[in-house]
Amino acid sequence: MTNVISYAVRTYSKHLELITLSSLSFVISFIIPAFAQFPTFNDLGSIFVRTASIYYNLDIQSTIIIIAATMFSLLFLSFAIVSMAVVVKHSRTSTRITKEVLDGLESYTGKVFTLLLLFTGVLMVADIGLYGTGYAGILTAVLGLVLTPFFIFAPSSIVIDESSAIRAIKRSARFFVKRFDYFLLWLAIAIILLTIVDGIAIGVSGTLVSRYAVLVVDSIFVLPFLTILINEMYMKRFALLKI
Repeated sequence: MTNVISYAVRTYSKHLELITLSSLSFVISFIIPAFAQFPTFNDLGSIFVRTASIYYNLDIQSTIIIIAATMFSLLFLSFAIVSMAVVVKHSRTSTRITKEVLDGLESYTGKVFTLLLLFTGVLMVADIGLYGTGYAGILTAVLGLVLTPFFIFAPSSIVIDESSAIRAIKRSARFFVKRFDYFLLWLAIAIILLTIVDGIAIGVSGTLVSRYAVLVVDSIFVLPFLTILINEMYMKRFALLKI
């Protein structure tokens, strides 16, 4: 399993400028909810929505703001994910990123956006709908875990296999079950990297500014590497690449 990490590091370092440029979409996608007019909080370099506040204060204006902010945020997030997947695909197959490939980014981004919108929509509806039970947080987290196998490798399948959204969901679930060890490895690395960056920020100052600095650092460096890594893992499906 260590070779997949080395390939991820190699791909990341080789295409650092392109990846850093693409990672700006990560920054935008996380900043949009933070500056939109609905309740959020920042933790581990991510922006989270306070669904309890939404439940009590939801009106037409708030609904429009939430929907618009979510849509734009997911759109930029989709573009960032697709860009990283394209880099991995053409790096591992030793092919050039041609104009035709760049023209196809719109199609890939649209499919990934659909997946993220579906995933986010299901979780938000479940969280708000279950709020009155008192167990919304726990039940929504469980639902997120149940949905993870169907979505985590789906963007990789859309770009690398050029799958439709539905087929990508199926292939993601199959690969998740087949190589569950990869998911555990990816999760462990994600927790370690995010915790280290967050811990450094708390140790340095712990101010509100440092929390958003963590968000930017995670978006430019940590999340792009994790995205590269998960695509490198998915490339293990192709035995001819000898990885």
